[in-house]
Amino acid sequence: MWFANFFVAGSMTTLLPFLSLYIETLGDFSSSYVQTWSGWTFGVTFITAFIFSPIWGRIGDKYGRKKILIMSATGLGLSVLLMGYATSVWGLFLLRFFMGIFTGFIPMSQAFIATQTPKKIAGSVLGTLQTGSITGTLMGPLIGGSIADVVGYAATFKWTSVTVFLSAIIVLVGVKEIKLNVSDETDQKSYSSKEVIMHILQKPVLLVVMLLSALVQIAHFSIQPILSLYVAEIHGTASIALFSGMAFSAAGLGNLLMTKRWGRLGDRVGYMKVLIPLLFMAGIVYFPGAFVTSIWQLIIIRFLLGVSIGGIIPLRIAYIRQVAPLSMQGEVLGYNTSLRFLGNMIGPALGGMLAGYFGISTVFFVTSGLLLAGGLIMLSVWYKYEHVEKHTQPLPSHRN
Repeated sequence: MWFANFFVAGSMTTLLPFLSLYIETLGDFSSSYVQTWSGWTFGVTFITAFIFSPIWGRIGDKYGRKKILIMSATGLGLSVLLMGYATSVWGLFLLRFFMGIFTGFIPMSQAFIATQTPKKIAGSVLGTLQTGSITGTLMGPLIGGSIADVVGYAATFKWTSVTVFLSAIIVLVGVKEIKLNVSDETDQKSYSSKEVIMHILQKPVLLVVMLLSALVQIAHFSIQPILSLYVAEIHGTASIALFSGMAFSAAGLGNLLMTKRWGRLGDRVGYMKVLIPLLFMAGIVYFPGAFVTSIWQLIIIRFLLGVSIGGIIPLRIAYIRQVAPLSMQGEVLGYNTSLRFLGNMIGPALGGMLAGYFGISTVFFVTSGLLLAGGLIMLSVWYKYEHVEKHTQPLPSHRN
């Protein structure tokens, strides 16, 4: 699964640095039009992903996840291939919309590994798995930027689709799904969708953890589709695809260096005790991005952001693995993925509109505020419903 995640993440991020630049080649558009449609085209994928993620999660709970992973990689590869033949912004927009049906490969692989991993080491294992997607994310923009400068944007889409198809082959040949034997009655029970939703709503910390999936993605993805435009603004247009790739990859490098460490620390001291500080750290790091005057300053900030963001995804999934019964975890993680995709959908659109109306620097201010707000909400809910309750439980009585 590590290699499959590597190829899928690398393939997807190969395209991100020049998506807005690709739109510019499809017509004679104003800067505001390109910024706005970069946001919408980037985010539309997550409309269908938002709808389909819980459905795939429930199917995975019932029938297994390997087949779903193969279907996802095949659908992604076909979508990317066809994007290389797009001749209009609307054509690219519709292909990105269709792509959303199959976009949940990496979240589904995380659910697959989470449900086959003991709870006490879930953070470390998920952190290790995430290094696969992070390594791909790190290398993808650099490779994509270099290829795009040589062969053009359309050809890069076509070549990228080959590595996505390769991920489907890796899962088909190299991954075995094991049916787990569980003794806990709550893990064996079959739950209806209503019961799954009620389980989430009755656990305030779990609910906020899942809602944070949307908020963090809104914050993180608000700058993604217009980052290459920001690079051009502060650095110029020389080798723009390559320098955009470096800015994207800097966050991936910080992520790669720390994600496993954050997961292991969460296993040892508690997931919330690591997750909450990381939210505050990410909010603080994002703020100075609005004031950079060189590409290297931006790269340093992106690296520090990657360090802080690195543990948030595996820690959230490990926490869900800890509090959700095994037989509903796929669906719970499906809802979590839907909320992530909702954030992916809102974030680029919000970032594109903010940049179009108020300038790109505004996006950094809003993003920083969202992350700090998320940290405050998570801290207050966790302290009230888990930390205080845990430390105020009456001691057991001792009889003589």
